[in-house]
Amino acid sequence: MKSLRVVAHLLCIAAPVAAQTAQSPSATAKPATPTFDWRADPVHSAVTFRVRHLGISWVNGSFGQWTADFRFDPAKPEAASVTAKIQSASVTTGNDRRDADLKQNYLAVDSFPEITFASTKVERTAPDHLKITGNLTIRGVTHPVVLETDVGGIASTPMGRRTAFSATTTVKRQDFGIVRNPFLEGTQMVGDDVRITIDVEAGEKTTTP
Repeated sequence: MKSLRVVAHLLCIAAPVAAQTAQSPSATAKPATPTFDWRADPVHSAVTFRVRHLGISWVNGSFGQWTADFRFDPAKPEAASVTAKIQSASVTTGNDRRDADLKQNYLAVDSFPEITFASTKVERTAPDHLKITGNLTIRGVTHPVVLETDVGGIASTPMGRRTAFSATTTVKRQDFGIVRNPFLEGTQMVGDDVRITIDVEAGEKTTTP
């Protein structure tokens, strides 16, 4: 009888432990591993541009469909890289007639559906500033550009770690074969320089062991 009571006592101790283990498999799960690989969140990001109209005012536009992937470790900024793809037909300036002109006569979206950027070099020029050199391709023509980039830091959120960048550059449209140059009473309607601003909030792509 004594041996039976010992066995019963041991079973009473083991049963709750076994039940707890069976009900809580996540208790031993490892947290996701940071990768310093990031993907732009389009809901909190924008790719915009502006160009002179008649030499006195600005026309502003944006692209609604695009993707961007980054590799960025604040401790190793020179090892950062970025690639981006923009759907050229997603351009909008708030005017249907002007948008149709841009798509057909400037960007030729049927023949060149994508605008791409791929970095080739990253330099830290200030604690929160990077100079990103890369190849921009528009209408099948590739030309080097420099993105002057402010880094917004890294924040931890319930959705995971987030980071942000704000980059600007100015390109000449003629460098990419966009040479259409209408005049109105001797005044150039569309300016040569296009100012581009990229504001990105990105979420970290993590791996789970």
